[in-house]
Amino acid sequence: MKTPFSILTKLSLSLLLAGSVAACNQNKTADKTATPAAAGTAATAKANELVFVNSDTLLNKYAYFKDMSSRLETKGKAAQADLASKGQAFQREVAEYQKNVNTLSAEQRAPIEQRLQRKQQELQAYQQNAGAQVQNEQAAEQAKLYEKVADFLKVYAKEKGYKMVMSYQKGNSGILYGDASLDITNEVVAKLNEAYAKEKK
Repeated sequence: MKTPFSILTKLSLSLLLAGSVAACNQNKTADKTATPAAAGTAATAKANELVFVNSDTLLNKYAYFKDMSSRLETKGKAAQADLASKGQAFQREVAEYQKNVNTLSAEQRAPIEQRLQRKQQELQAYQQNAGAQVQNEQAAEQAKLYEKVADFLKVYAKEKGYKMVMSYQKGNSGILYGDASLDITNEVVAKLNEAYAKEKK
């Protein structure tokens, strides 16, 4: 089952890949001023200026994304466990109060009920803050992923002479058909993983 984070990441990565035109086409002005003969030679030399990457495959095989997902999952589980622990402690206090409520006077009940109400509000605020923190960490990690792929594609597309790198994602793609010769997913994943392996050393 896809988590909201993985879906959001795939959508963002699709936008990144589809938007690589500007980043990969920095020499557009220079190309326009080239002589017709030179331009024709360049066009012949670059057989495939339009290519695509399967973003589903990229994320499934990119080691950085796997590590990132694992980190976020660990943090998410820790936050849930912490919240559950605090919630259980509060429930025990409530149960203890309910067990003894009939033996207490109205004057004795009032401060206890106020304290429990205050604790309940604090627990709700803590839950909201913890959720916001997890979302912020996800957004930060997603931004890092975006930058890694974007920076790589800028260099890689320029080296290969690609003018546009499209993104294919099953069920959410503007590409209905693409010849297999235009699919550069495997080579992109291999290069990304190679670079990431060096970073981890």
